Amino acid sequence: MVKVKNISIGNGLPFVLIAGPCVIENEYITFHTAEEIKKITESLNIPYIFKSSYKKANRTSLNSFSGLGLDEALKILEKVKKEFDLPILTDVHTENEINSVNTIADVLQIPAFLCRQTELLIAAGMTGKVINVKKGQFVAPHDVKHIAEKVESTSNSNIMFTERGTTFGYHNLIVDMRSLTIMKEFGYPVIMDATHAVQIPSHGGKSGGERKFISVLAKASAAVGIDGLFLEVHPDPKNALSDSDSQMPLSDLKSLLSLIKKIDFVVKNES
Repeated sequence: MVKVKNISIGNGLPFVLIAGPCVIENEYITFHTAEEIKKITESLNIPYIFKSSYKKANRTSLNSFSGLGLDEALKILEKVKKEFDLPILTDVHTENEINSVNTIADVLQIPAFLCRQTELLIAAGMTGKVINVKKGQFVAPHDVKHIAEKVESTSNSNIMFTERGTTFGYHNLIVDMRSLTIMKEFGYPVIMDATHAVQIPSHGGKSGGERKFISVLAKASAAVGIDGLFLEVHPDPKNALSDSDSQMPLSDLKSLLSLIKKIDFVVKNES
């Protein structure tokens, strides 16, 4: 089990939601999304951690939107944290970024493509913060043990692992639900990212996606008994500046979470 501020994650507790826009596009969208998700999660009594990236360092095309710039984006994240009293999760891409991000973020996330970067994992671990590692599309669930050992070498055992699909041939991702159980065997909370997992990587010069399968993967993973659900949520996904085909519409969130909560309760209260 790990703790993010007053939120406990894992050890058979009800699931936690990690959600927000893929990337910080502007202050309005970020604030509006955070406020609405907070209202929804409070009404359903679901613990909530706000997620958004200050920078998208891994884009298919050179011309794709990657962010507002480190300083401006971090200021917006800091405002969200203070205005809505929410824990913050965001990605870190290099050791040099960690000092700036560490003062604001409650959870440092290691992106999937960087999940084996030893120096980055160690630098993140040394902060003592909770480290959420996205399992790379190229990494078998058994091998997250070695990732954990790198963070543990800093005397930090505040670790979570997030499933986001495995590369299956070209331009496709598949989620093997067995991986959720396998990763859980290492003793750390396991999160399901049901939005990145529906991506179609490098689809016509950008990442595509099949949004209709977000709820399918969310429900299936809840039936396995996940500790948290990760969703990229946007008020207008079709016009989002990043991952427009794989973000969940804000308007659909409450109905999905209501169902996930029911599944989560049944699974975790089996006699």
